[in-house]
Amino acid sequence: MTTTKISSPTYGLYIQGEWREKQNTSEVINKYTQESIAKTSVADKGDIEDAVKAAKESLDSPFSPYERYTILKKAAEGLIERQEELALVLAEEVGKPIEESRGEVGRAALTLENSAEEAKRISGEGVPVEAAPGSENRQAMTLRVPVGVIAAITPFNVPLNLVCHKVGPAIASGNSVVLKPAEVTPLSALMLAEIFEAAGLPAGRLNVVTGKGSQIGEWLTSNNNVNMFTFTGSPRVGQIIRERAGIRKVTLELGNNSATIVHKDTDIEHSATLTAQKSFNNAGQVCISVQRVYVHEDIYERFLSKMKKVTEALVVGDPKDPSTNIGPMIAEKEAIRVEGWVNEAVEQGAVVETGGKRDGVFYLPTILTNVKDDMKVCRDEVFGPVVAINTYRDEEEVISRVNASEYGLQAGLFTNSLDFAMKAAKKIEVGGLIVNDTSGYRVDHMPYGGVKKSGSGKEGPKYAMEEMTEERLIVFNL
Repeated sequence: MTTTKISSPTYGLYIQGEWREKQNTSEVINKYTQESIAKTSVADKGDIEDAVKAAKESLDSPFSPYERYTILKKAAEGLIERQEELALVLAEEVGKPIEESRGEVGRAALTLENSAEEAKRISGEGVPVEAAPGSENRQAMTLRVPVGVIAAITPFNVPLNLVCHKVGPAIASGNSVVLKPAEVTPLSALMLAEIFEAAGLPAGRLNVVTGKGSQIGEWLTSNNNVNMFTFTGSPRVGQIIRERAGIRKVTLELGNNSATIVHKDTDIEHSATLTAQKSFNNAGQVCISVQRVYVHEDIYERFLSKMKKVTEALVVGDPKDPSTNIGPMIAEKEAIRVEGWVNEAVEQGAVVETGGKRDGVFYLPTILTNVKDDMKVCRDEVFGPVVAINTYRDEEEVISRVNASEYGLQAGLFTNSLDFAMKAAKKIEVGGLIVNDTSGYRVDHMPYGGVKKSGSGKEGPKYAMEEMTEERLIVFNL
């Protein structure tokens, strides 16, 4: 076993507060240049067993709410101190434009800060058992206790902040974590482990293992000392984790084909600008990125004209260039997949208003019209820089069409009608409805999670901590 710092070109596993390098490694690629920028150690089954063992044993040591608060606060400050360094890593390992990358680091720091505050607010409640006949001499209360060892499996698209959304609440609520970051974007998570180490996090409370997701996932789900799984990724993998987890706790943040409704009474310029901006963030590789837009037929032409204008002004290129709005996709095979989906839609009658072209790992921001709801680009999750625009006539019709989806994470609605907004709030089947903005709105302390095929459970530190704790009833016979 050796100790290595994150500045090494080969990054080790982080287990029991130590860095462990392995002979078997995996390359991390700069998504823009396609050059190797680092190597990460590939964990074997023994490493996973050691990580889970370390996480379990760490729970035996006292770790007060105030200590958790202090360490999380220091870690948040550490993220800000290294913001530019982390942003450059995100720009390279994800291909995310540098301004978006800086924003992600800032949001990650807020996520840890929110988690720190919530560490001091964990509480139960009084239960009036004395109100039951025969229990007059009894009193009761509830406590919230940690679930134990949490396996956190995170995606490639927001590899720092989504890690913080799992690690922050887990630590704040007194748990320990075995973190498996995405194989193609592990560097920011490993840097976060170093930041937590510097902040004084006790050994074993956070363990980071890297390698092939399917293999490590199987080892984690087969380890009975893991008490909970929190996963963000594809519905297919989420289903596998749920089946393997059995009766253990599972939180799933899965896919979406996010819809946004633009009603005839809205500010067309404003809604079209926001929709364009939030359809193509991170090359459309965001769960709540706008994918389906339903525009009232009375304003369709004006809306489309404005959205095309904003979209065509977006700069595609080097993510490290401050002028770039859209970088490469995570891999060329994904750009090829998106190209195939768009070509299929065109063969079925869709019209490419702008974009529709691939250049290696890049896919140009694309607007499709004349689409049908059963086309793959509308029905499934594109997870690329493609948005499909359709029209509608009345409120009931468009609500029905939004709901005709296997997914239900978030939706957007632009309207000045309180009646329509309230009707949509009651009838649209999503975890969150964003009024007068797109589906792509999120701040990190709000409850975030979906219904249907989009998953189960909530993120946002306060809400994740409810998932990551158990309610225990205590009854006193006085």
